[in-house]
Amino acid sequence: MVMPYYGLTDETTMKFNQQQLNELNLLLQFDLNSRDTGIKVHKTAEKKTQDAVESLYQKNLCTHPDGGYLTDEGIEVAQYADRILRVLTP
Repeated sequence: MVMPYYGLTDETTMKFNQQQLNELNLLLQFDLNSRDTGIKVHKTAEKKTQDAVESLYQKNLCTHPDGGYLTDEGIEVAQYADRILRVLTP
């Protein structure tokens, strides 16, 4: 069986864009062992972090535009992100 060969460039091989990576990294800042522990992204934080938390809020993954707590769906997504990180970390 001959497998087709596709010439891949960085643009075609990278599935996560930088905004999504920022959101995943921010999700991993939440304490997944406690629903009672939230985060607050201050106005002095980098713009990419502020944009990431606002995006998570718009997607209903956290309770406030500057962080707060993870929603039920946010917890689930953060747990997936944590699992992916653990698998990929040597």
